[in-house]
Amino acid sequence: MQATTTNNAKTSYPIAIYILMISAFAIGTTEFVIMGLLSDVANDLHISISKAGLLVSGYALGVAIGGPLLTALTVRLPRKTLLLALMALFVGANLISMVASDYTVLMIARILSAVVHGTVFGIGSIVAASIVSPDKKATAIAMMFIGVTLANILGVPLGTWIGQSHGWRSTFGVVSLLGLFSLITLAIFVPKLKSQETPSFRKEIRVLRNPQVLLTLLMTVLGFGGVFVIFTYISPFLTEIAGFQESTVTILLLLFGAGLTLGNITGGTLADWKLMPSLIGMLILLAVVMTLFTFTSHNKIATVITIFIWGFAAFGTVPGFQIRVLDKASAAPNLASALNIGAFNLGGAGGAWLGGIVLDSPLGLQSLTWVAALVTLVGLLVTLWGQRVEKTRNA
Repeated sequence: MQATTTNNAKTSYPIAIYILMISAFAIGTTEFVIMGLLSDVANDLHISISKAGLLVSGYALGVAIGGPLLTALTVRLPRKTLLLALMALFVGANLISMVASDYTVLMIARILSAVVHGTVFGIGSIVAASIVSPDKKATAIAMMFIGVTLANILGVPLGTWIGQSHGWRSTFGVVSLLGLFSLITLAIFVPKLKSQETPSFRKEIRVLRNPQVLLTLLMTVLGFGGVFVIFTYISPFLTEIAGFQESTVTILLLLFGAGLTLGNITGGTLADWKLMPSLIGMLILLAVVMTLFTFTSHNKIATVITIFIWGFAAFGTVPGFQIRVLDKASAAPNLASALNIGAFNLGGAGGAWLGGIVLDSPLGLQSLTWVAALVTLVGLLVTLWGQRVEKTRNA
């Protein structure tokens, strides 16, 4: 009986991982497409761009708070049942976004989508890592996150084009259909997932007492947070500072997404090889690239090159951060995984908020790049400190 179960798991692995990628694609599209539509949303709802930017912060906080909370409360539910319920909620939330009559309704809809995000990615990371050999865990997680990078390559540029051509509401309508397709394929193709032991709410919560887990979450928040200082306002940055036409933003987002995909795959491979050295290297590259963006943004060719390398470095950190938190919380992976997904988005919320402050200050739009680099530099220093603490404890 055990051999049959194992064989079935191996047979279903390719289908399961690709269905998770489809879900990641849908969720990644709804998360990031708002950046390319900020100006359209702001004009339609008669709000400032900086206030529209809080839709990014609200989403990120929904992932950071709602995702781990929902994961803890649903820890005993069958994973497939929970995934289906979450994707149904995702479809509903995007339909609400499509018909939102004002800013408050749109914010609520975005937060509902965000709660789905945190829980789905947290569970998905565990599933992906559990069905491969120990030396391939980071690569498996990276495979699932390819859905997010493909969302940036295809979903976000296409969604931005649809929104600019037919109104931003139409973009959320298309995403709703994508979510419905994901829901149906999850129901048909993903097998029921069984844990070897019954998860415990108390055991999951206890992970918060682990200093190494908390330190890894802080690394994620700061290391990744700098990306959103710029990315939240990438559309006005590219048009007003770099001098591109609004219609060109979609192409540049496509290039950024290509960098994300390559960085995600490379980061997973390097993390399986040597976790901390590769993670530190990616953070150094990310801080350097965003610093250089201050200067390259005044030349269109240099901007194009920088955007690709920036995307590469940004998602090159993701598999490493995720596998580190799973390693440090192996006894209670469900909540820890969701918390780290939340940490990415908490960093995003903080980055969007900080970017809005810079935008409304005398520093202005042109200062976003070096402020972003400073945030990631702090994350790098925390990561170096965390590595030193770990080596000291193991000595």
